[in-house]
Amino acid sequence: MSADVVFGIHAVTAILQRAPQDVLELFVMKDRDDKRTQPIIQQARQNGISVQFCNRKTLDDLVKGQHQGVIAKARPQSTGTEADLDQIIASQDKPFILILDGVTDPHNLGAILRSADAAGVHAVVSPKDRSVKLTSVVRKVACGAAETVPFITVTNLARTLRQLQDAGLWVVGTAGETETLVYQADLKGPLALVLGAEGEGLRRLTRETCDSLVKIPMFGSVSSLNVSVAAGICLFEAVRQRQ
Repeated sequence: MSADVVFGIHAVTAILQRAPQDVLELFVMKDRDDKRTQPIIQQARQNGISVQFCNRKTLDDLVKGQHQGVIAKARPQSTGTEADLDQIIASQDKPFILILDGVTDPHNLGAILRSADAAGVHAVVSPKDRSVKLTSVVRKVACGAAETVPFITVTNLARTLRQLQDAGLWVVGTAGETETLVYQADLKGPLALVLGAEGEGLRRLTRETCDSLVKIPMFGSVSSLNVSVAAGICLFEAVRQRQ
């Protein structure tokens, strides 16, 4: 059976708390016995998960990244489908959905999931093609948010946007060419917020399908923000309005 690796204190703690049944084995660096790793070891043992103590090189060989002395081997995390998204929409009075049109960097996706969790987003939606998946790096950067925020992959993003519109959501895209600032838009009702890929922005069909477009005001010499930073700004403007 194929398996993912989840690494780092926060990511491993999150999967042990929220989905211990998915953890197959825990690897801990030898001689690391402190207040951060002891609860992880105890929780693994309480759930009948094998704990292996290894030297640093063994852990370094398992992952490329800062594992902080703990790595979990876990069942691959499944992503949601269009049907799951329909159920999420139907269960909420004011759905709050984040759409990512082709984000490819795992660090960006991890950071976006973390912001989405903090903002109370009900689901994050991404195309199946030309987009990053829920990799171990995404889960590490997300610090547990990959286990809490439903991540939906869809075959046809424009069709999904139209289905959201039919369900009563207002679809707001981000684009530098518009004159409307995100702070001027009405983000209080059922909402799907759409952000584009790093550097390229929204694809033409995605942009044309949106009900409205907004931008973040820029006053310096750079022309755009990192997509994860832009997501945080837009999400929490929506949170401010929705309180």
